[in-house]
Amino acid sequence: MAMKNRIITVQDIPITVSMADEEDYICITDMAAAKSDNSRAADVIRNWLRNRSTLEFLSTWEEMYNPNFKVFESEHFKKDVGLVTFTPSVSEWVEKTDAIGLFVKKGRYGGTFAHKDIAFEFASAISPVFKLYLIREFQRLKTQENDLRKIEWDAKRFLSKNNYLIQTDAVKNYLIPVCNYREDLQWLPYAEEADLLNVALFGFTAKAWRDANPELAKNSNVRDYATINELTVLSNLESHNAQMIREGKSKADRFKILKEIAEYQIRVLNEAENISKQIGDGGQDDQ
Repeated sequence: MAMKNRIITVQDIPITVSMADEEDYICITDMAAAKSDNSRAADVIRNWLRNRSTLEFLSTWEEMYNPNFKVFESEHFKKDVGLVTFTPSVSEWVEKTDAIGLFVKKGRYGGTFAHKDIAFEFASAISPVFKLYLIREFQRLKTQENDLRKIEWDAKRFLSKNNYLIQTDAVKNYLIPVCNYREDLQWLPYAEEADLLNVALFGFTAKAWRDANPELAKNSNVRDYATINELTVLSNLESHNAQMIREGKSKADRFKILKEIAEYQIRVLNEAENISKQIGDGGQDDQ
C-alpha cells in the first residue's frame, strides 16, 4: 500500500493524514492524544473497538466498500461485546475480517490509520468539538491540495497551448505551399497535424473523440481531459513535430517518431509516478 503523508493540526495536536491507494486515511493514534497521553493511545482505540455501535459502523462500512469483507467473522466480534475478556485489537480485526477501513503501520509516522469516514466516527468518541475541528482542518487540507493540482494542471495546459503555436507556425511556413493556398481550407493542415499528435499520444483522432462524447464535446475537447503526464508529453511532441516539419520529414516518418516518443515518455513518467507513490514517506508494514 503506497503511502503519502501530510500533517494537519487539530487543537494543537499534529495528526498525520496518509494517501493510501488514492484514499485518505487519518492516524487515529494521533487523534487519541486528544483524550489521553500517547502511552495510552492504544487503550483508547481498543476501548472504542469494544463498543457494539463501533463494530456495527465498521461492519456496515466494510460491506458497502469492501467486497472481500468477511461478514461471518465480524459477527464473532459482535457476539463477544460485553465480555470482560473481549479486548480486540485493530490488527486482529483486520486479519480475521479482511477489513480495509483500518490498518496498522510500523516505523516512522507509524500508528493506527482509519479511512476518513471511520476517522470522523472515531473523533465523535474523542469529543464532538474535536470532531468539528478535525473536519474543518481536513477540508482545509483538501482545498489546498485541489488548488495546487489545478495550478499545476493549468500550467501544463498553458505550456501545451504555447507549444501548439510553435507547431502551427511551422505548419503555415513549411507545409502550406503559397501557390496552392486557399483561404477556406487553411484549417485542414492544422487539424491534420493536431490529429497526428492525438493519434500518436491518445490513439484516436479529435473527431473520433467528439463522436464518442457528443455531450462533452459541446464545451471541451479531448485535451481538456488529458492527465498531467499526457499534457507534459503532448507539450514535448509539439516541439519535436515543429522541428521535424522544419527538417522536411514526411508525415509518415514524423508519426512513427512521435508515436515512439509518446510511448516512451508516458511509460517513464507513469513509472516514476508509481515509484514515488510506493516510496511515500518510508513505506508501511502491517502488524
